[in-house]
Amino acid sequence: MRHKHGYRKLNRTSSHRKAMLKNMAIALITREKIETTVPKAKELRRYIEKLVTVSKNADLNTHRQVFASLQDKEATKKLINEIAPQFETRNGGYTSIVKTRIRRGDATQMAFISFVK
Repeated sequence: MRHKHGYRKLNRTSSHRKAMLKNMAIALITREKIETTVPKAKELRRYIEKLVTVSKNADLNTHRQVFASLQDKEATKKLINEIAPQFETRNGGYTSIVKTRIRRGDATQMAFISFVK
């Protein structure tokens, strides 16, 4: 049973899951909208919203914290300089998940995840 378990495993090892979330976060920041499965989108939402909250305070330490999570200079700059200032007055809920279709190969529910405008 998974009573009060903190996250979804997504059938991956911890290192694979961490790398996948990092790469999906970079893709979401650069493209601002991606399509993925619903469980991955829900886990990505937890990951990216923490980064946006940290990014609202734009100073050198913020750049270091975000870069430590993303390991991508362009994505870090875009998140801190362009995306986070849009959410200055917002206290959370920076992303939206919209269910789209059922994937043909394995009948998995797909969804778009994007930043709220």
